Amino acid sequence: MKRISIFGSTGSIGESTVDLIARAPEDYDVVVLTGGRNVVRLAEQAIALRADLAVTCYPDKKQELESRLSGSGIAVAAGPEAIVEAAARPADWLMSAIVGAAGLPPGLAALEQGTTLALANKESLVCAGELLMRTARAHSATILPVDSEHSAVAQALVGEDISSVERVIITASGGAFRDWPLERLVEATPEQASTHPNWAMGQRITVDSASMFNKALELIETREYFGFSPEQIEVVVHPQSLIHAMVGFRDGALMAHMGPADMRHAIGYALHYPERRTLPVERLDLVAIGKLEFRAPCEERWPALRLSREVMATRGLAGAVFNAAKEHALDAFLDRRIRFTDMVAVVEEVLEAMDRDGMLDCEQMTLDAVLQTDHLARIRAAEIVAHLKTDA
Repeated sequence: MKRISIFGSTGSIGESTVDLIARAPEDYDVVVLTGGRNVVRLAEQAIALRADLAVTCYPDKKQELESRLSGSGIAVAAGPEAIVEAAARPADWLMSAIVGAAGLPPGLAALEQGTTLALANKESLVCAGELLMRTARAHSATILPVDSEHSAVAQALVGEDISSVERVIITASGGAFRDWPLERLVEATPEQASTHPNWAMGQRITVDSASMFNKALELIETREYFGFSPEQIEVVVHPQSLIHAMVGFRDGALMAHMGPADMRHAIGYALHYPERRTLPVERLDLVAIGKLEFRAPCEERWPALRLSREVMATRGLAGAVFNAAKEHALDAFLDRRIRFTDMVAVVEEVLEAMDRDGMLDCEQMTLDAVLQTDHLARIRAAEIVAHLKTDA
């Protein structure tokens, strides 16, 4: 029986993971489930999966969670420190689906136990890829990518010599504004940016899709996880979102990974790795699909892609700055304090300012250095946002 923990169990990735576990409960011993403010759902999941421990990251929600789990025998904890402590509990496999830089400390704690880390938290690799991979090697732990694009790349590389790879192509849906006239983007509202043309996701990731910041993060993630050079990594806009990634080899072959837009495939692949087991996902009907389209990304429309390449070239703590500034800029846009098009400007200005101050370099990356840099980048971003004049 595999011991598993799910961090971020009430989010979309967490819910999909819970769905797979609930289909074969006899195969799993659920150690920990963690969530945020939705303690109603967290308690439901914990009871259904008979978890040992349920943790909310918000201390003010602990009492409610305790009340909902009263008499169940399930232990309860709360707060960021409790999340990290829970990640150190022995488990064979841990899903890291906490959103944002907050997913880094528990991910590192799990790796230090030698746990297999199913990584859906792309910010961990963006902020501290060097630290994450070094920690995994030091403790003989395994990291399995759960982003659909990186899972696709990993699957295309099975049995291949990575030195024979010429290029990696990451696909992007293009988000809500892929067909908008450029001049209209300055007027885009949070509501408009929160509508995805292909599927329903959380608001933050949907807006990141519209701005292509999600794809910018994925480019950096590809560099950090697989070790490819920035020049080897490409992005193409693929409106159907059926090909998740392609790997090109030096003999001219191009291996494409296709599948439905269902995260349970990538999650299931990581959960059962190295086996392939039956998954409850749609089987593609190629005749019904008819055609697949591809477009070159317009960096005038999506300047976040350019910034990500600069971050990959700089490395060091640039990824931590990029992610922190992006998260603050996204908050500001959702609060209508800046325009949609101001988000990239905020991130770029923070990167330039902290580079001038020599704050992007580090001899050896540490968790403290990453967290401190994250904190300082958010302060810089807040200062820049405060000085922006906008009628957003």
